[in-house]
Amino acid sequence: MAAPAVELEVGDRVVRISNPDRVYFPARGETKLDLAQYYLSVSDGVVRALRDRPCMLHRFPTGVTGEKVHQKRLPKGAPDWVQTVRIHFPRWNRTADELCVQHPADVIWAVQMSTVEFHPWNSRRADTEKPDEWRIDLDPMPEATYADVRRVAHVAHEVLDELGATGWPKTSGGKGMHIYVRIAPDHGFADVRRAAHAFAREVARRCDIVDLTWWRKDRDPKSIFVDYNQNTRDHTIRCAYSVNGVPEAVVSTPIRWEEIDDAEPRDFTIATVPARYAELGDLHEGIDDAVFLIDELLEWADRDARDGEEPPGDDDAQDLDA
Repeated sequence: MAAPAVELEVGDRVVRISNPDRVYFPARGETKLDLAQYYLSVSDGVVRALRDRPCMLHRFPTGVTGEKVHQKRLPKGAPDWVQTVRIHFPRWNRTADELCVQHPADVIWAVQMSTVEFHPWNSRRADTEKPDEWRIDLDPMPEATYADVRRVAHVAHEVLDELGATGWPKTSGGKGMHIYVRIAPDHGFADVRRAAHAFAREVARRCDIVDLTWWRKDRDPKSIFVDYNQNTRDHTIRCAYSVNGVPEAVVSTPIRWEEIDDAEPRDFTIATVPARYAELGDLHEGIDDAVFLIDELLEWADRDARDGEEPPGDDDAQDLDA
């Protein structure tokens, strides 16, 4: 028999968690309630990462070893305090009302609806077509090591410093690393992606293990891809403090630059991150105060075009899920 539902007080709201003892993460036996309590422990940080952003939910109704549902539209039955933002998908001329987190209770309600991973846009609802977050995704190919990821991260940090941009690194929750840069929402997705591609080219010039070949199958299997495509409209990745839907409940965790060489991504889980957060707080707390203008990167992109460099490939694919 399933355990009775549990009611959690989340600020000034109450969220009911049904099936609290359902095991979501079999590696250590963590349950749905454990997941909710994890997100409560990092609530300020995860809300900061999600606030005002359209958010795709990765739901696992029976736990992470079962069916995975990618959901853009807000699940039915949301309380009246859960807010959404309407997104238009030109390819089908259809819309979806996506979760737009404002409060920790929104996150816990999403967990009640079996959400494990949160994948926000890099723009906000004030103008969803103007990103305010540039995402640098260091994506290792199958034979690359995490030491290779670290090496590229240091080069990326060097280039960001020269630009006067503040990068905010985090583990990806998988095998790579993400670096976020807060930018002024002055440009559309195409320009932000073009700027990201120009940055990736500069990193590749300085680091011989970076391969920017368009097709994954054609890249060196020992290389790192600096994935500028994560800045394409409707492309999303796990936010800071999002759990990855794997049995070990690995967390995409902000780290300091000086931790790059020592931090082991798989050490950051829902079992370990709460104590780290209690000690260090949100390492991305200052991100909204460090706004960068991408104009110089767009000048780099124009320079590269004049020099005959190939533009970034066409990657405007968008999916409209449930």
